[in-house]
Amino acid sequence: MAADRELARTRNIGLAAHIDAGKTTTTERMLFYSGRVHRMGEVDHGDATMDWMPQEMERGITITSAATACEWREHRINIIDTPGHVDFTAEVERSLRVLDGLILVVCGVGGVQPQTETVWRQANKYNVPRVVFINKLDRLGADFHDALHQMRSKLQAPVVAVQIPIMVDDRFEALVDLVTMRAVRWTDELGEKTEHFDIPDSVRPVAEMFHEHLLVSVADEDPVLADKYLSGEPLTEDDIRIGLREGTVRGDLIPVLCGTAFKKRGVQLLLDAVVDYLPSPLEVPEVIGINPKTDEEEIRRPDPAGPFCAILFKVTSDPFVGQLSYLRVYSGTIEKGKTVVNATTGKRERLSRLLRMHANRREDVDRISVGDIIAVVGLAGSTTGDTLCDPSHLVMLEKITFPRPVISMAIEAKTKADEEKLAEALQRITAEDPTFKVRTDTETGQQIVAGMGELHLEIIKDRLQREFGVAPNLGKPQVAYKETIQAAAEGEGRYVKQTGGRGQYGHVILRLEPAPEADGIEFESRLRGNRLSRDWIPAIRSGVRDAAQSGSLGGYQVEGVRAILLDGTEHDVDSSDMAFKIAASIAFQEVYAKARPVLLEPIMTVEVVTPDDYMGEIINDLISRRADIANITEAAGRTKVIDALVPLASMFGYSTSLRNLSQGRATYTMHPDRYQPVTAMAQVSR
Repeated sequence: MAADRELARTRNIGLAAHIDAGKTTTTERMLFYSGRVHRMGEVDHGDATMDWMPQEMERGITITSAATACEWREHRINIIDTPGHVDFTAEVERSLRVLDGLILVVCGVGGVQPQTETVWRQANKYNVPRVVFINKLDRLGADFHDALHQMRSKLQAPVVAVQIPIMVDDRFEALVDLVTMRAVRWTDELGEKTEHFDIPDSVRPVAEMFHEHLLVSVADEDPVLADKYLSGEPLTEDDIRIGLREGTVRGDLIPVLCGTAFKKRGVQLLLDAVVDYLPSPLEVPEVIGINPKTDEEEIRRPDPAGPFCAILFKVTSDPFVGQLSYLRVYSGTIEKGKTVVNATTGKRERLSRLLRMHANRREDVDRISVGDIIAVVGLAGSTTGDTLCDPSHLVMLEKITFPRPVISMAIEAKTKADEEKLAEALQRITAEDPTFKVRTDTETGQQIVAGMGELHLEIIKDRLQREFGVAPNLGKPQVAYKETIQAAAEGEGRYVKQTGGRGQYGHVILRLEPAPEADGIEFESRLRGNRLSRDWIPAIRSGVRDAAQSGSLGGYQVEGVRAILLDGTEHDVDSSDMAFKIAASIAFQEVYAKARPVLLEPIMTVEVVTPDDYMGEIINDLISRRADIANITEAAGRTKVIDALVPLASMFGYSTSLRNLSQGRATYTMHPDRYQPVTAMAQVSR
């Protein structure tokens, strides 16, 4: 029972937002007011606790998700601060996979921005309960009500305001707590002292309207509350909080709070909302995995006495302790020094050292249990997405999926002496970052690195120099094109080689079909009869997938294709795995050439925010870049928002062009949307 009480007082939450919405500043304030730190760091000063990497300090942005913990109202809150820049969206993805709740920080000026929508979709994917903090209400042009409306219209979010701001001459002065129906203001510079007072007459009609909406929303969540409300009996503050909690945990309601983290207003009430509304590990659904030996479903409940089960969601390199592997524990309790099994690989791992992290600072612990987010030293054989479990109770949880890279460039060591250092550094970064890929071009022999954007690869280059002491040469950025087919086709591949001794014989009949929903190459066997033994299927599958690594149009990876093995023949003596692998590769190339191959390019969603004066020139420039203008909307202060879909190949150097076109007054954001066939005109320009 004591363990259950401790779990009930645990919150595993993350903060996510569009870039520059203020989530890292909000995290800093949460740590200060909870007593975790005694001095508030500032992102602009480069001394924020959670932005500890040199690249984060210099750029004033979050690059890697950082974990910490604090205490509030006798509750332990484990916090992950995630990046807002789209190039590092994988950090958000893996964090949301293991979190029980989320604080979505929304800029009161910008409202719902592109990365806000991306984060929202990711949270929906993992059914993460959330609260919203509308931040920066001290800024000129901030509009709480417009941000609330955008969440309903753009995100279709079931948001319900639990606070509204009190603005005086367009300045954020205080707020109305719609649960208590009292106004709150802060009376000191540090935002530690609050004063509660009656709601001003100028705000009361609006407050009463929002309060009524809140009552209706919570009454819908609980039959007892519904009966009280319909019978005219007033709902108490506790009633409202109970209804809000039930609705939030189920995902039916999303409480919205407001404030300004930079000016230290509203953060304590946000901490209260985390405790009051977001779920404990006991309130989230049990996790379901597969027993790798029996292929049967296994359930793991949040029970400290149950079999140990955790997912590894992040790997980092620490200059002092080596490789750190971050775990989220879903079931059981285990002490340091014990052995677990990596259910994904089947290998055993020893939990030699357990650490509770506070950004880049470490605190040793002797054991871990349900609900913990912890780091382990020295798990050399495990990587992101692997499941660690009790050797006697195997279970493999669902892997984490990540977006694929969209941009690449050639990389080489400057000197022969640096080649080995560069290879080792790239291997370590690849282990940490699932969206960073390294491959060797089969035609040129060059090493190619690929990532999510120019900033992503720029940060990688910077890390190679600072952390690993190697300064490589990098080529110009290249678009990560793909290839696919537009029609079905059939053909065969035959590999026959006679030597003095035993020969080689493999013969494969293959069909290729478009499969837009397939992730890569989907292989299927439709063998009939007994001309070809099914023992050769693994070798044929391997040959098909190897051939698909390099399409005939430009040597790019082939995706969205279903390869169907129809038939083939074998030789009693000369057939071998290698012969069938080569025959399958030949068959794939032959059939691929007949299936109307086409080049695919990444299309980006681009949002440009510009003053009215420059809109015409900016739209003309976007059209010249093959943009499809999707929408133009009004924003605050004679500003226009242009939404467009633009090929990535046309967007290199866009930040400089936009700055020149708008005298530095326009801004833009960009994130991947989809792949689509390259037009004939674009292929000529390539």
